[in-house]
Amino acid sequence: MNFEVKFSNKSAKFLRGLPKDILERIKNKFKDVALEPFRYLEHLEGEGYKMRIGNFRAIIDVDKNRNLLLVRVFDKRSKIYK
Repeated sequence: MNFEVKFSNKSAKFLRGLPKDILERIKNKFKDVALEPFRYLEHLEGEGYKMRIGNFRAIIDVDKNRNLLLVRVFDKRSKIYK
């Protein structure tokens, strides 16, 4: 079951500022997540899921009815939980 991955404006802006090699690695990871989301996502206390990619973290909402993954926040590990 393939999911579509969408990014919030804030997370897309952060991604655009990354070096190309890191951005490519992140894109590849999201391709894998779109194919098997619950293999990579960990449930957060409350709402949403988190995903780790090296020193980066993503907070993601999952809409199972529309097969949609919405990346609400994407940032460095040290900043994301503040």
